[in-house]
Amino acid sequence: MADTSIISPLVVRLGGGLVLDKDTFSIPPGSATTLENFEPDINGGYRRINGIAKFNSNIVPQTSASTEKVLGVHIYKNQVIAARGTKVFKGGATGSWTEIDTGRTSAGRYNFANFNFNGTDKVVFVDGTNLASVFDNSSITDVSASGRPADAAFVEVFKSHVFYAGMSSTPQELIFSVPFDEDNFASASGAGSIKVDGVINGLKVFRESLFVFCEDSIFKITGSSSSDFAVVPVTRRIGCVDGFSIQEISGDIVYLAPDGLRTIAGTERIGDVELGTISKQIQPRLDGVSTDRISSLVIRSKSQYRLFFPTDAGSVASSAGLIGVIKAGVDGGVGWEYADLKGVKPACATSGFISGVETILHGGHDGYIFKQESGANFDGTNIKAIYRSPDYTMGDAGIRKMMQRIIWNYDNESTVDSTFRIRYDFSSSDVPQPAAYSLTSGSAIAIYSNAVSKYNTAVYGSSGTPLVRQSIEGGGFTVAVRLDDENGSQPISLKGYQLEFTPGGRR
Repeated sequence: MADTSIISPLVVRLGGGLVLDKDTFSIPPGSATTLENFEPDINGGYRRINGIAKFNSNIVPQTSASTEKVLGVHIYKNQVIAARGTKVFKGGATGSWTEIDTGRTSAGRYNFANFNFNGTDKVVFVDGTNLASVFDNSSITDVSASGRPADAAFVEVFKSHVFYAGMSSTPQELIFSVPFDEDNFASASGAGSIKVDGVINGLKVFRESLFVFCEDSIFKITGSSSSDFAVVPVTRRIGCVDGFSIQEISGDIVYLAPDGLRTIAGTERIGDVELGTISKQIQPRLDGVSTDRISSLVIRSKSQYRLFFPTDAGSVASSAGLIGVIKAGVDGGVGWEYADLKGVKPACATSGFISGVETILHGGHDGYIFKQESGANFDGTNIKAIYRSPDYTMGDAGIRKMMQRIIWNYDNESTVDSTFRIRYDFSSSDVPQPAAYSLTSGSAIAIYSNAVSKYNTAVYGSSGTPLVRQSIEGGGFTVAVRLDDENGSQPISLKGYQLEFTPGGRR
């Protein structure tokens, strides 16, 4: 018979992120089967995400009576460029939006690129329908020189040339301007065109090369001028499903491929590029994603990549996305951890710096520009965050565990007001399931420093992190923990917990 006088601990240090490709018994204890609006923290554990707020209290004006989403948002000269309907505007965090371009025909999603060729900071933008336009913060001009791209969807500035791609009539072609002249396409002066073996759907300058993403292949342009530009195949086995998923992060490029998120990483061997899948653990989330609704951004300070894929018909509350975080491993390598992002509905997104401060923005389906990483709620709506553990067997699925206590280890930035549940035997209706418990700032908080493990002493060392103890009821052959946080307070960071139990009988 089992000795029921012995209290055993299961210590769980949270980390590993959302795991969807394994059965519950194969998931590492610190990982999660549900992780919604908790971001994997580069310092360990899971932190409820920050909120969003309107960047400007004024809506971006629309061009008709119909509802029009923001199709482009971009940071330029410490202000924001926003495209909605057939017009383009600029504005800051306060004041009204100033119209800078009008009379455009119905446009698609916008691509932008900042540049400075002759001492003037400019931005060029394309939308897949209209001529490329160049703005110098005072006036706007269309790219109209002979040989210009008619309806480019993608633009990048590479080696002092402006490169255009995604033209409807020549989808495999790149057109580039004369050096230091965005509106000159004379071949005699250094302009030209390049064809690749694939339909282009994205461009990205990275490590002295211009990467050209196609539907089923990837190439890079090397060289520095029309005299030595060369097309180098990266892979002909896989491509990018949507150019709006492409982001540079932590010295790499992330993009959405048909089989999930991938990276392009240069190796030590000159001209070699290694392709790697990084989303195997959350691939079910990416299956069937609507690729015409994708947007993405990076939060550099958090080594974080965010991918959004809402539907036009879906509500803001149900809108879906993913958070991916690059974390250093104990072996010196890096790994990715993921979480679901719910309740944010971008139509486009960007990030950059305004007056030296990293600024995370998205354009809404409702016509507003929103600032992410702002406040403690979603524009007045509480953030609903959920963590659920795997089902723990405590080493032996055949022995019943009588639960005694849970000790939460967390950092709180303000008032804590969460609830958690203990679920036995896969939430079976045949097993009594305890009611929800409260995890609040008013709970008994203690700071522990003892290294000895026994019933009335913590196992967590002298971290100085608050611990909350809660007696729990019931028992079962498997145990799972779920925590729900839905309030307007500042985020809570979950670091780990200890489950204490006594062994019962064997089935």
